Amino acid sequence: MRTKNPALNAQAISGVQGLAVGQGMSIQGAVNKTAMLLCLALIASSWVWGRAMAGGPVQGYLALGVFGGFVVALGTVFAPSWAPITAPLYAALEGLALGGLSAAFEQRYPGIAIQAVALTFGTMAAMLLAYTLRLIRVSAKLRMGIIAATGGICLVYLASWILGWFGVQIPLLYDASPLGIGISLVIVAVAALNLVLDFDLIEQGARNGLPKAMEWYAAFALMVTLVWLYLEMLRLLARVRRR
Repeated sequence: MRTKNPALNAQAISGVQGLAVGQGMSIQGAVNKTAMLLCLALIASSWVWGRAMAGGPVQGYLALGVFGGFVVALGTVFAPSWAPITAPLYAALEGLALGGLSAAFEQRYPGIAIQAVALTFGTMAAMLLAYTLRLIRVSAKLRMGIIAATGGICLVYLASWILGWFGVQIPLLYDASPLGIGISLVIVAVAALNLVLDFDLIEQGARNGLPKAMEWYAAFALMVTLVWLYLEMLRLLARVRRR
């Protein structure tokens, strides 16, 4: 039961096992709370989107969403018992960030935002179906492969961010060449496979009777993966449009 998603690793999950025991976690409960978080993110992103498309300044909301969401996510990972409060806050902050980023992409590539949304939720539905039908089984080898791939991507992005401060860009990471698009497709695939690990951990959490508060934490973890997947979809579609 390990995943590279920092919100759904064994250490974080063990932190919720000390919560007050009551009604146990259920898959349906996690689904319901995920829907609530998605609604919060949609409301926040729609508000920022409207301001951006009307020509209003949204840089402050974008910065608040990016940095505030990062801080809240870290707090939730290290203190899972806060999830009933921090998960909705994270969703709202990420909504601010996604609204601003989506509007920026939309102004340059009209129609790209709705395409990215459709692809993100279509991918989630496909991965959920494949997991439910056991077309994809979370074996130890698959788990470790996804963990290694995700860790490698994180290191590349971190290196790119650091080098960017010195005006250096990693070749093929941002260009629209066939190889660059292929790399983007691989990253999207890895992000999608992380959903399978999330589904598996949620199922195991319900089966093992983790506390009810874990439903909020599980919903937060799914939001982390969905946000990443959506951003990668935007990047992929933008590369395709540039060709």
